[in-house]
Amino acid sequence: YTASEAERDATVAAGWSYEGIGWTAPSEGAPVYRVYNPNAGDHHYTTSEAERDYLVSVGWNDEGIGWYSDADDQTVVWRQYNPNATSGSHNYTTSTEERDFLVSVGWQHEGIGWYGLAAS
Repeated sequence: YTASEAERDATVAAGWSYEGIGWTAPSEGAPVYRVYNPNAGDHHYTTSEAERDYLVSVGWNDEGIGWYSDADDQTVVWRQYNPNATSGSHNYTTSTEERDFLVSVGWQHEGIGWYGLAAS
């Protein structure tokens, strides 16, 4: 997940599939922190400073603020965790159907990750 068009384009050029826009983030609000695990090649996103700080303390790289959470709580972005994955262990989605399907096949529902703007 990225707010950067350049990063999106470079990732697609490297062979990743582009799935479209997952949600729209506001230009201000609570920060959503982005950290990177250089050993697994995995990114993680959280609004929790404590979670960010813990991950950095165990070797993840702090990449700063990825985007912001909507202060008006317009669109829920759900967070799920796959306890069996070694990389790509988290999914973030605005779709309750996607969330519920992943939970039905063994992912753990971790609640609300943050909020995006309302779809227009």
